[in-house]
Amino acid sequence: MADPSKIHTRADLRVALQRLFGSDGRSYEQVAAAAGIGTATLHDMVSGKTFPRWRTLQLVLEASGITTRQRLRNWRDAWVRAREDRPASTPVPDDRPPVPDTELGHVVLDQIVEGDIPRRPRAFQPRPELEQLRARMREEGEAVIEGAAIVDALTGTPGMGKSLLAASYAWDRQHAGWPLIVWINAQNTDQILTGLAGLARRLNLLGADDDTATAAAKARDWLAATDRPGLLVFDNATKVDDVAPWCPATGAVQILITSRNRAFHELFEPVDVGVFAPGQSVACLHQRTGQTTPGADDVAHELGHLPLAIGQAGALIARRRMTYPAYLKALRDLPLSEYLPRAGDGYPQGTAQAILLSIDQAEDTIPGARVLLELLAVLSESGVPRAILYGTTNPEDLDPGDTAELDQLLAELADTSLISFSDDGSTVLMHRLTSRVLRERAQHTPHTSFGDLSGMLTRATTLLYHFNRHIPDGAATWAARAAVDMLVEQSATVHALAAKAGHLTDDLLSLRACCGVYLHDVADLGRATLLLEQTLADRERVLGADHPDTLYSRSNLAYVYQSTGDLGRAIPLLEQTLTDLQRVLGPDHPDALSSRINLASAYESVGDLGRAIPMYEQTLADQQRVLGTDHPNTLTFRNNLAYAYQLAGDLRRAIPLHEQTLTERQRVLGADHPDTLYSRSNLALAYQAAGDLRRAVPLHEQTLADQQRVLGADHPDTLGSRNNLASAYEAAGDLGRAIPLYERTLADRERVLGADHPDTLNSRTNLAYAYESAGDLGRAIPLYEQSLADQQRVLGADHPNTLTSRNNLATAYQSARDLGRAILLHERTLADRQRVLGPDHPDTLTSRNNLAYAYEAAGDLGRAIPLHEQTLADRQRVLGPDHPHTLNSRNNLAHVYQSAGDLGRAIPLYERTLADRQRVLGPDHPDTLGSRNNLASAYESMGDVGRAIPLYERTLADSERVLGTDHPLTKVVRSNVAHLRLNLGAYPARPSADPAAGQRTRLGDVERNAACRCGSGKEYKRCHGASTAS
Repeated sequence: MADPSKIHTRADLRVALQRLFGSDGRSYEQVAAAAGIGTATLHDMVSGKTFPRWRTLQLVLEASGITTRQRLRNWRDAWVRAREDRPASTPVPDDRPPVPDTELGHVVLDQIVEGDIPRRPRAFQPRPELEQLRARMREEGEAVIEGAAIVDALTGTPGMGKSLLAASYAWDRQHAGWPLIVWINAQNTDQILTGLAGLARRLNLLGADDDTATAAAKARDWLAATDRPGLLVFDNATKVDDVAPWCPATGAVQILITSRNRAFHELFEPVDVGVFAPGQSVACLHQRTGQTTPGADDVAHELGHLPLAIGQAGALIARRRMTYPAYLKALRDLPLSEYLPRAGDGYPQGTAQAILLSIDQAEDTIPGARVLLELLAVLSESGVPRAILYGTTNPEDLDPGDTAELDQLLAELADTSLISFSDDGSTVLMHRLTSRVLRERAQHTPHTSFGDLSGMLTRATTLLYHFNRHIPDGAATWAARAAVDMLVEQSATVHALAAKAGHLTDDLLSLRACCGVYLHDVADLGRATLLLEQTLADRERVLGADHPDTLYSRSNLAYVYQSTGDLGRAIPLLEQTLTDLQRVLGPDHPDALSSRINLASAYESVGDLGRAIPMYEQTLADQQRVLGTDHPNTLTFRNNLAYAYQLAGDLRRAIPLHEQTLTERQRVLGADHPDTLYSRSNLALAYQAAGDLRRAVPLHEQTLADQQRVLGADHPDTLGSRNNLASAYEAAGDLGRAIPLYERTLADRERVLGADHPDTLNSRTNLAYAYESAGDLGRAIPLYEQSLADQQRVLGADHPNTLTSRNNLATAYQSARDLGRAILLHERTLADRQRVLGPDHPDTLTSRNNLAYAYEAAGDLGRAIPLHEQTLADRQRVLGPDHPHTLNSRNNLAHVYQSAGDLGRAIPLYERTLADRQRVLGPDHPDTLGSRNNLASAYESMGDVGRAIPLYERTLADSERVLGTDHPLTKVVRSNVAHLRLNLGAYPARPSADPAAGQRTRLGDVERNAACRCGSGKEYKRCHGASTAS
């Protein structure tokens, strides 16, 4: 017998289970049936291929005779120890021979069973349609091999056993060893997408940032391409148009659709499912009750041989030890009209009576049955996960004693056939007709001892609220996607029933609002938008346009619009929300102040700093007056204002404000608080923007070390800090340290967050840029191309980040001298940015600058000069004359004048740019040093070496002092000095082998797309500068 005290690793658990199974003497199928789980589930557990959930392991242990509380506790302790033993990243081959399945005659390898397949009921009667499905598979085998998917539609009226027939075929195919069995509830499109997304997760196709539709499409495409046999079931489908687009048209996977809608026959091969044959009905009753006395045929006839009703009758007769005549009398005596005034409407013969009789007897004899049955009746008909009923997102962490009472109640109700379980026992299922009977009984008898429908919906909302408290918010939500899907599906059912009954409560609408925010946090923006739009409409109708919750819904919806890049809808909604909040709550209410910050953030996103900065300043002043200088929101608002100054190029105000915010956060919140770490990171980035790398790099290094210690090496913020440090190394010209750190960060983000997460996409772009900086275009360009393709697929072609990726790729083509492709891509990017962002957005102005430079590189000065002049004029008007981008444009215009030989206009412009950069950025800023080098180059071009040499030498000395001897700019200046002296014969020197010899530095624009400087890929206001949202 296995000793659980000796289990410390997953390998130990596998060996212990194999010993336990070997001493049992029963086959896999027999043990699985006793435990109530699938055979493949048991095999995977015993062979160590999968690590079991505690609930599944507990069922196996109990089926093996381990039932006492202490022995189960010992096994649970062992399971916890084994769970902590994470498998190595590279699997170690297991030399042990596989455990043979003597019942099946083979070993089931790599089998995936996904979805809540109903468990085999007692007295199950095989249907003749099952052999029809087997035969169709045999007949169509050649078509499958050739790539045509087989699709069958099982249709029939309610209660005929369509789902159970499909389940029996699923068990049959699982028994046959098919590698893929998928069960999807298909009542609506959302359920179909969620089910296919779950399959994508099992197939390791799911990126952490994939929305549900993207993940579902990946799963469908994989099914269409696979040559491995499989079964895909769409259960309880209602509309052909919902299901048809998600049926793979090719592949080896067979598809079954269960539906009452005969319109499916027009597209798919029909299999009609009818009532039991009389002999089957009687056999079912005999097996379920253990009675072969006369009367079974009379009961079957009274119930119209309907499988659901026969099952209900058999369960009740067995449980109450009734005779068949006694059951028949009770059925006929049931006052159906008192429960359901429109008795029989839409129900097959005898079904409502049989269900009500079973419900009535269960409620009379099982404590707690009525409350639980009515709760299940208003939750999803696709099934209710035990996790929802337990009220936790991690049911495996519960002690068995915590759920023993509920588990016992569920077991007793399953014995009545009013509920059943999925094959793995994790989901509770109730037939749709049973749910309908319970709801209609409550609706038509609201003043009796039965619960009224509004009470049922209220209790369901309370249950979901309890579950909701365990879902983390913000950056941590991505790890709880499965729980989010559960909550969204269950709350959608309650919402639909409540809306139909006119019982939409504030609590239910608040729960729906939470679901919308969760969907946003897991980047499922399509579903988030639809859900929040519906919630806003509901709140406007139920609560009124001026209710605070309605106004918060409007703010949440605007937030999602902003995340999708749809600022044309976000800003008007935020402006309306701010006006209404100030009118309803007053201008000094904290929510009104937060709304003002949110609007300023949106203005910042569209590059309208002229409106954003004054609003940030006024809001910060009001926040300090209302809440005090040390309130966390005040510190956040100060952080936001500092970053806005930084975006505006006003580092003289940005850096002191960042320093003040960091000091106050350390004092108020503590040195290790996440907000304090954010402030330290923001200050380091500000130092970096000012060219002060001697302070930036050590601060980045300290922040990374502290975040690794406080948050852990894999926390998204820690990965962001590592990205920042790599960026600082790159800015210092230390590509030897920058590139390996970028590569490590990308690998870790792909592992932790997934290949399609915005942070991962951002890392890929950063690494490509570092490769480009190192001159390794062979690696840079393919990575840029991959990043652009991924951004288009994940975010859409018009998202600002996608447009930035296109700009980056065009610049890389230009670096590779592929000017034909570079110019076309720059022109397309400029046109799209003008259309999407507007002609004055900073990103649009950047595209215009980059296109002008591409024309210049191609020698087309006739188009380059006017475009540079226009860009400079627009930047002076939009950003102001001292903004770094404006100074860049002035430098670039001087450069193109010099290229055209017009030194009379180039030199005065260089001189003015140098003077302005010294005044605005300081004499040691890299841009200032670059301007000094450019002016010296212009003096050299006009033959004025008397001014060129001293300026070069001073620039070289300052570059070596500020940036170091190996910085790229230092190398360019050193080469220019050597080249000039060699030409003049000032002293003997060898010709420089440096490819930068004689170069002018062209300090063009750094691409800005309002992304947070932490490298997370998120907009700053929703990352390190996030304001307190309403």
